[in-house]
Amino acid sequence: MKIENKTIWITGASSGIGLELSQQLAAKGSRIVLSARRKDALEEIAKSLPGGLERHSVVPLDLADYEHLAEKVQAVLPEIGPVDILINNGGISQRSLFVDTDLAVYKQLMDVNYFGTVAMTKALLPSLLTQRGMVVSISSVAGKMGSKLRTGYSGAKYAVVGFMDCLRAELAASGVKCLTICPGSIQTNIAINALNAQGEAQQKNDDSIINGMSVSECVEQMIKAIEKERDEVVIGKGISGMGPTIKRFFPGVYNRLAAKMEYR
Repeated sequence: MKIENKTIWITGASSGIGLELSQQLAAKGSRIVLSARRKDALEEIAKSLPGGLERHSVVPLDLADYEHLAEKVQAVLPEIGPVDILINNGGISQRSLFVDTDLAVYKQLMDVNYFGTVAMTKALLPSLLTQRGMVVSISSVAGKMGSKLRTGYSGAKYAVVGFMDCLRAELAASGVKCLTICPGSIQTNIAINALNAQGEAQQKNDDSIINGMSVSECVEQMIKAIEKERDEVVIGKGISGMGPTIKRFFPGVYNRLAAKMEYR
């Protein structure tokens, strides 16, 4: 799929992978609709993109408020016009043991990571069908393999993978493509912002994230997957990139490694 002059709606666009996607796609000639919770941050980003606010749009959204996403999307679509690609990127991670974690944390993880993805896709599907466009959902390697401290996050990301597999089958004859992207350890603030057992940001980084793939390299690979209309890609280096393959072909080996692995 050619991305030049395509209108691309990105959630979680204010930082990390979403910010880098906005910048790289805008540099390639795409028109970006930026969504996250903070309007002021989004406007500053939009101003910095080629064409500024005259070309790009800002739509503040809270994915946790998924029941109202459709009406907010419909309210701005007449001004924005047809959307060619939706990138469901917004999300939040977790770093806590199951035995310690409040049930409310699991609901928050599902609301943002899964129901937010479903609701945004539902809201924009009519436009995507008209444009014969693409749904891109950022899952995680945690949606392909389990590991300690991520029971809620991994469950939500597995749900995203399953949702996209089913949606891809349902839309196969429509011309709408469905791409699932599963990043591994990428140098973002995902670990710093990850929820602890009480639902608060843990405010510290992981060694695996510090030593992970750069955001720019990750996004370059994501854009290539969009252009090639891939169905699913895993992006990462080391064990975070190889883990899903090890689990698929050598599940016993992977399970033993996961049980022994310590996370800091």
